[in-house]
Amino acid sequence: MIVKTAEEIELLRQSSLLVGKTLAEVAKIMRTGLKTIEMDKIAEEFILDNGAKPGFKGYGGFPATLCISVADEVVHGIPGNRELKDGDLVSVDCGTFMNGYYGDYAYSFAVGETDDATLKLQKITKESVYLGCEQAIFGKRIGDIGSAIQSHVESFGYSVVRDLVGHGIGKNLHERPEVFNYGRKGTGKKLAENLVLCIEPMINMGTKDVMQDNDGWTIRTRDSKASAHFEHTVVVKRGKVEFLSTYEFIEEVLKQNINIR
Repeated sequence: MIVKTAEEIELLRQSSLLVGKTLAEVAKIMRTGLKTIEMDKIAEEFILDNGAKPGFKGYGGFPATLCISVADEVVHGIPGNRELKDGDLVSVDCGTFMNGYYGDYAYSFAVGETDDATLKLQKITKESVYLGCEQAIFGKRIGDIGSAIQSHVESFGYSVVRDLVGHGIGKNLHERPEVFNYGRKGTGKKLAENLVLCIEPMINMGTKDVMQDNDGWTIRTRDSKASAHFEHTVVVKRGKVEFLSTYEFIEEVLKQNINIR
């Protein structure tokens, strides 16, 4: 596990804030009928205009700036000519690279007229990321994060994806430790002060089981039921977690954009 200096944390904060602002730019145009490739173009232009590079594009061969995962797609969806439609739950995961450090987090949007079941999945998943983040304090363990997420979502009958996890972040997009979204309190690696983590529950309406598409990237639920995904970047501190990411920019747009929630 690579703990960060105060200077490194500030650089990570800058990259992370740009992620939030980029997701807000995407939210401004989101609506039914919009092609996901158009969302990707807006994001790439905005990141480049702000002196950074897309963190995902080219990473491991990924072809786009955003991971856009719709409906039963869990994560790593590739933008293309697919058009958003009423009722879609859309995870938009964004990465930036600036001044040698990465930013990375995600938000799930509900598009158009959306049923109550989908909105509830979105709400509970968002709650779970905050509950997990609250456990990211010095002296706790990785299992405390996963336990908080798992116990919350399973109490509503949802399932936690086991095959994908959160991670550390810094000069590399993915650093140790892996951050599981399930687990038992008091188990796993101890959390060191100034460790920076991406906590990202991926929660399914049905089975926890997933599969990968032939494109080599897109992960979707095995039973074709909806999935939601939220992610925050945090610093492990004594007594209380510190957020480097924020949904503030996104949610300011949501107040104005009647097409999404």
